[in-house]
Amino acid sequence: MGDRAVELTLGPVLFNWPADQWRDFYFRIADEAPVTTVYLGEVICSKRAPLFASHYEEVVERLSARGKTVVFSMLSEVALNLDRKLVDSVCASEDHLIEANDASALPRLQGRPHHIGPFMNVYNERSVAVLARGGAQNFCLPVEMPARTIRALCAGTPDLDATFEVLVFGRMPLALSARCYHARAHGRTKDTCQFVCEKDPDGLELRTLNGQPFLAVNGIQTLSYDFLNLIDRLQELQEIGVSRFRLSPHGCDMVRVATTFRGVLDGTLTAAQAAAALTGLNLPGPFSNGFYNGKPCPAGAILAHVKDAES
Repeated sequence: MGDRAVELTLGPVLFNWPADQWRDFYFRIADEAPVTTVYLGEVICSKRAPLFASHYEEVVERLSARGKTVVFSMLSEVALNLDRKLVDSVCASEDHLIEANDASALPRLQGRPHHIGPFMNVYNERSVAVLARGGAQNFCLPVEMPARTIRALCAGTPDLDATFEVLVFGRMPLALSARCYHARAHGRTKDTCQFVCEKDPDGLELRTLNGQPFLAVNGIQTLSYDFLNLIDRLQELQEIGVSRFRLSPHGCDMVRVATTFRGVLDGTLTAAQAAAALTGLNLPGPFSNGFYNGKPCPAGAILAHVKDAES
């Protein structure tokens, strides 16, 4: 794959934020965040898409004017006519790159340059090769892939003209359902939800029967309760062959998050300094390194790891 520039990217907003807040968030990202690519679009629920439609043009213009590459992310689950219509309408535009998160988008993107999102089950070299022949240029790998699998995938595709991207910050997407958890939690149905998911801008905390925080839900989506944080693994991921690092938007100061990660990538911050800076974000959940090591990550292990490594 050769030497590639290291890029910091911002994934799509997964949550149902107020439309004006959504717009202003991207305006600030455009003006202040050191990211090269910004993913826009509704990934979770097609019913939400019209809520932001009036702001897309000005958001795209602002991001583009500040030198950001805009990629439109597609739905992660396509089950209804409304879902299919949204996929068709977004894919009909050739003005911007598209990120496929469900196989339903692939026939419409065949032969066109496009991205493959983290909701697609791309786990091996043959899958990557087949999708690359269809026009895929970038693969954001599923969040459940441990380091050893990422290493094998990158090593197994040395001549492929494509980039690999890994989620390094944010709650981890784990599963999707045909039912809406948010609606159910409030005694409503998916069709009569009244957009109750807007009450939880970072996801609705789910607890076990004994009251322990366990997961978070976002409409039809199940997320981790923990916040993935691979700030201490960026150099290792680069050595493996990953050149793009994705941040998932949350209600915290994402410009601060982006600046911190960029500092580590540029060598102006140590991993220990960056990890300490991120602990002040007051997130509604602890940090973990997710599936990266293939084993559980005790609370506080990330900061302890980087302190030990640099002492």
